[in-house]
Amino acid sequence: MSKKSIFSILFFLISFSLLAQTSLFDHSKTFTKQDSLRGSITPERVWWNLTYYHLDITVNPDKKFINGKNTVQYKVLKPHNVLQIDLQAPLKITKVIQNGKKLKIISDGNAHFIQLKAIQKTGSINSLDVYYEGHPKAAKNAPWDGGFSWKKDENGNHFAATSCQGLGASVWWPNKDHMYDEVDSMAISVRVPKNLMNISNGKLRKTEHHKDDTTTYHWFVNNPINNYGVNVNIGDYVHFSEKYNGEDGMLDMDYYVLRDNLEKAKKQFKDAPKMMKAFEHWFGKYPFYEDGFKLVEAPYLGMEHQSSVTYGNQYMNGYLGRDLSGTGWGLKFDFIIIHESGHEWFANNITNIDIADMWIHESFTAYSENLFLDYYYGKKASKEYVIGTRRSIQNDIPIIGQYNVNSEGSGDMYYKGANMLHTIRTLINDDEKWRQILRGLNKVFYHKTVNTKQVENYISQQSGIDLTKVFDQYLRTVKIPIFEYKIKNNQLSYRWNNVVADFNMPLTILVDSKKQQLNPTEKWQTTSINSNTIKIDENFYVDNKEVE
Repeated sequence: MSKKSIFSILFFLISFSLLAQTSLFDHSKTFTKQDSLRGSITPERVWWNLTYYHLDITVNPDKKFINGKNTVQYKVLKPHNVLQIDLQAPLKITKVIQNGKKLKIISDGNAHFIQLKAIQKTGSINSLDVYYEGHPKAAKNAPWDGGFSWKKDENGNHFAATSCQGLGASVWWPNKDHMYDEVDSMAISVRVPKNLMNISNGKLRKTEHHKDDTTTYHWFVNNPINNYGVNVNIGDYVHFSEKYNGEDGMLDMDYYVLRDNLEKAKKQFKDAPKMMKAFEHWFGKYPFYEDGFKLVEAPYLGMEHQSSVTYGNQYMNGYLGRDLSGTGWGLKFDFIIIHESGHEWFANNITNIDIADMWIHESFTAYSENLFLDYYYGKKASKEYVIGTRRSIQNDIPIIGQYNVNSEGSGDMYYKGANMLHTIRTLINDDEKWRQILRGLNKVFYHKTVNTKQVENYISQQSGIDLTKVFDQYLRTVKIPIFEYKIKNNQLSYRWNNVVADFNMPLTILVDSKKQQLNPTEKWQTTSINSNTIKIDENFYVDNKEVE
């Protein structure tokens, strides 16, 4: 069984129990059968475990057409005769072959149920070939709207790429399109016109030239990879590279950019080894040394495709030249290089079982932005940046989405999540302990799929602080804790309001610039102070209100 799937199966039942957590909030969206088929571990998924893919396709940019096959190798966990493969319209499965025999397919929307003829014996390794073709969905606003991006560069050459997080990898290739089961390794073969290159995940094994003026690029991924992390990038690329001496030895760092952007890239991509140094410090070794690290220019903003991070930030610092924090610190680095590369640890190494827990990907990675600043510019810069990002928090819906229906939570998973983590760092009040917790997450859950409770429990255990109510407050509600207080005759009265039941997070206040820790609850408490004014430690993501 794969490294990740062991955890996935074990926590299959847990994922259902997590539905109880939704009692803390209400989602009004109505979900369909297709949402359940896409978002749940169906009976046609649970009985088999992915071991290997070989995606072998031809891409015709002129016609915006793809065709080919995906070889799906799997281990039988328990006998069954129906296997679910996902592929989204308008793409069509043309046939499925196992042991030389064509198999019957019963389709229900984007879910396709393969009727197997051969006996599926527990423990056996089997495979089938899924042939498909068509015009894949064109992304309208990649990477938020998934599919193929069909563009051209300034010289009129085709410039195309895939992005599919959320919508699902089945928007462009047939696969087991659920996060719980990651394939152990994967070959990717992409045939393109000879004047173009294809860049995908992992290492390039060989380049094959054909008589019809096409070229096939054969890539191989040695590590487990999530389905949306697989990508195709097609363009008139040029290549440069460097070696990085990291925690696990020498790492290949390769860069593929459009021909006219080579000199700009050589300057801008200096942030890549800086990123690697900072994140190996905070998070532990880069998780995919065997596959190397790539930055690949793409016709959209960027995405965290595993070992093939895509880049479209127009060779500017900040987020397309803007500082998301409003502090100035966000212009000290290229946002896409830092953020999307941070996902190599949180998303690609540690992966959520269910997309409802996507905060595990985005909160830690948004938080990595200020950790990058912390490493190079100090704790003050880090603090100012993450606090500055609070201006983008909406508190519209909870960060955790609905389970088993392919439902993301709020976009607040980015900076509300980052500020929750910064608050926890402040509570722990030991930066080295906090660093070891972050590194420990990437070690304990190395190449695994996880759920929220596993992450919560690990941080609580390692910190020695019960953070249950902190996570409940920030992940499962839209309420920001309000510290209510009143001061009379040097007596400070205080309590928490707007909080989940039994919320007990300690809080640091400043009295005449001196720190004092309080342990507020929902009940009024009183303590003596030598001042008529106080200030709340701004490192805590809370509101405060002086009352009469």
